[in-house]
Amino acid sequence: MISREDADQLLSQAEGSYLIRESQRQPGTYTLALRFGNQTRNFRLYHDGKHFVGEKRFESIHDLVTDGLITLYIETKAAEYIAKMTINPIYEHVGYTTLNQEPAMRKHLPLSKDTPDGPVAVQESQSAEERLTSLVRRSTLKESDFLPKYEKVHNFKVHTFRGPHWCEYCANFMWGLIAQGVKCADCGLNVHKQCSKVVPNDCQPDLRHVKKVYSCDLTTLVKAHNTKRPMVVDMCIQEIEARGLHSEGLYRISGFSELIEDVKLAFDRDGEKADISANAYEDINIITGALKLYFRELPIPLITYDAYPHFMEAAKVTDAEKRLESLHEALKLLPPAHRESLRYLMAHLKRVTQCEKENLMSSENLGIVFGPTLMRAPDLDAMTALNDIRYQRLVVETLITNEDVLF
Repeated sequence: MISREDADQLLSQAEGSYLIRESQRQPGTYTLALRFGNQTRNFRLYHDGKHFVGEKRFESIHDLVTDGLITLYIETKAAEYIAKMTINPIYEHVGYTTLNQEPAMRKHLPLSKDTPDGPVAVQESQSAEERLTSLVRRSTLKESDFLPKYEKVHNFKVHTFRGPHWCEYCANFMWGLIAQGVKCADCGLNVHKQCSKVVPNDCQPDLRHVKKVYSCDLTTLVKAHNTKRPMVVDMCIQEIEARGLHSEGLYRISGFSELIEDVKLAFDRDGEKADISANAYEDINIITGALKLYFRELPIPLITYDAYPHFMEAAKVTDAEKRLESLHEALKLLPPAHRESLRYLMAHLKRVTQCEKENLMSSENLGIVFGPTLMRAPDLDAMTALNDIRYQRLVVETLITNEDVLF
């Protein structure tokens, strides 16, 4: 085994030289000794099919060392500059919208009353886009007053960029051999890892990145399509109210699971063009099943994990008036897109109860159906989760009954 002192002596002859040695303190583990800045630095080395230090993984030790030397050089020689990178970001002045995002967004903007239907000439805007640089992706779109302004955090993932790349927050070079920065999986924003911590929560998802409707984060979906609520919620509820309010056992009776899956695939494939009319699906229970499935498959439930304990506490309040006050406060904790979708759903379910004589669905029955559908216990044991079911029912029942007061 080579000691730290021996490694230091061997590497002292050349800057950038390195060796791998087995640890004396922990046999079976290995350390990368790297010469930089006239001193030997030691890094614990891991291997899981690829060599890695920290969160980066490399095909070879040579790549690891190359990336390490680049990073050490930049962070040593430009430490003061790096510390100031986020102080005056270009992001605040020019935005981040990608070149190819703008046409997709414009396609989904609502037409003004003065705008005729049909294609609109875009030659002028296209020539403007051609003049934009890849360094700064300026947005030429003006926000519409008709669009909901939901806040959404960026979904950053570590990313390896091919060729020279610049941060779209601070406009500085993104250094390193691999994993030079992070990329938002929803809108495509590319930034340094340290810049990602200060980027505003203003992600505008790009339809090229949001490839499905079901199992997609609710806020991501509505921002990608520039709508107040998910299209599934609007379209299914409109279809149900058009032809199913008097159907006995509405929402309680299940439709054929294969046909419900067909509706899901239709939304994922065709979006708002999905055909869920009576011609395609005569049984209204298929449409109610598709709506319930949408809520069940949300990665973050309609009543979010963060807000869940507050709704449970509100349900346990015995005084009816104080329970309403507690629920009203709990509703404020929901993200705006979740709260708006819940409001719309509760108003619909209240209309369902107004036809209770025909459909036999009271607010209590609907609470039993929708309680576990709209809210899920975050990491609770089976017994506690089972205990929560009655309170979940009570939450939904109270929201339906008092929809006009709470929202």
